[in-house]
Amino acid sequence: MADGELDLSSGVPLYRQIKDILRAEITGGSADPRQPVTEAQLLSRFDVSRAPIRQALKELADEGYVYRRQGKGTFPVPGARVHRPVDVRPGALYQYLFDSGLHPTSTVSGVDRVEPPSRIRDLLGGAAHERLLRFTRLISVEGEPLVEARVYIRAPEDFNPTAGELDENGSAFELLERDFGITLDRAEHEAWATAATAEHAATLGVSEGSPLLVIETTFFTTEGLPVGWRSAVHRAEEFKYRFVTSR
Repeated sequence: MADGELDLSSGVPLYRQIKDILRAEITGGSADPRQPVTEAQLLSRFDVSRAPIRQALKELADEGYVYRRQGKGTFPVPGARVHRPVDVRPGALYQYLFDSGLHPTSTVSGVDRVEPPSRIRDLLGGAAHERLLRFTRLISVEGEPLVEARVYIRAPEDFNPTAGELDENGSAFELLERDFGITLDRAEHEAWATAATAEHAATLGVSEGSPLLVIETTFFTTEGLPVGWRSAVHRAEEFKYRFVTSR
């Protein structure tokens, strides 16, 4: 598919192609946030029926790339936006970003086995000198850093993925399930805002003191055992976390 053009022979639904084109223009800065995006403009531009146009705009609005102003129209929201719905499987953020067409990249570093800090050991219920798999993962979207995560996993001693394997797969937990049959069932999260340190600023490409979103997660297996812990620091303006509560 050429830039900004539909490929009628690709098999990709038209609404998805239109959505991807518009999203790339919004995140790339070529869409004017002061000018509304209208169905009439898109009908003329893409020469398709109204249905794929409306579906593309609906999904862009749901994911935070455009917003509707009453009586004014639909406007672009400049910059990349990552909308994480509630039903993303624990440990599967990278795959969700990939499936959403956001072109994520992963850089893993510091893979080793260590005794965790006492707070993490207590959360995971480990023995006093148990050594956990530890690594750091930086996920970028459309070439821009989104989140840096520090991860500790209670795993068999012979589970020793390399940084390259973790980069390629996108999830250590999927490798753990594949190789040892250890499956995640749920995750518990704590989230808060913080200010970027000098280290965070350098890693995530923001100014020191900028707002960041921190989400700490404890992962549990289908047997209810805590198996992993992650502290993920997000660029707050790029990330929207959706959750549901019920009585």
